[in-house]
Amino acid sequence: MARDKSFALSFGTEAAAYDRGRPGYPLDAVEWLLSRAATDDGRQPDVVDVGAGTGKFTAELVERAASVTAVEPDAQMRARLSANLPGVVAVAGTAEAIPLGDDSADVVAFAQAWHWVDVDDASREAARVLRPGGVLALIWNIRDDSVDWVARLGEIMGASEAERFASTTPPLGEPLTRDAYAEFHWVNPLSHDELLAMVTSRSYVIAMPATERAAMLDRIEELLRTHPDLVGRDRYDMPYATRVTIAREF
Repeated sequence: MARDKSFALSFGTEAAAYDRGRPGYPLDAVEWLLSRAATDDGRQPDVVDVGAGTGKFTAELVERAASVTAVEPDAQMRARLSANLPGVVAVAGTAEAIPLGDDSADVVAFAQAWHWVDVDDASREAARVLRPGGVLALIWNIRDDSVDWVARLGEIMGASEAERFASTTPPLGEPLTRDAYAEFHWVNPLSHDELLAMVTSRSYVIAMPATERAAMLDRIEELLRTHPDLVGRDRYDMPYATRVTIAREF
């Protein structure tokens, strides 16, 4: 079942914070997933990035794909993507209604987006757009809360839709079947302002009453001032696990 689309479409109001605070994606994860869609003639794949947001994942594809089409339903996020990546074709659309023809892509990717979709409809639509042998790639960046200060930050922030979702075993609908899974561990350095932007760009934080949001940010500031691993720092190494699931039609 699809999640509340009012949350999914809330990011545009904080597009600048999203762009500033959200992590990119590690190169080894991007190259691994693209290798799963190796074309018969050895050419680079044509990729569709659905739920592309401001282009965090799209940017990693530009030099590694034959073509990249970004599909994003939120006009403010799409405008930000076009400003960031003027050479990328960015179109309005959703996971359930991708505005492309049949057999038009080698990879359909959802980075930090599959938890918002109607799984059955989105699976059928991805299969329609994919060429024979093409793959659906589902990608999530999840903070590594085995690190104490990261776990405490998570307790203050609460869990997002992505963090509550089964990102290691994401659900799929016919005719697609899980084919491969890999996890990539890395660190994203953040300034103080970037860390706060990572927090304020989350959909449920955007929807919070102002007083509740301010109280949460005060608690985060206290954590940054007082945690023994963070005292005196002006940059914070945020550890992530990037989880990638590959699915295809057999």
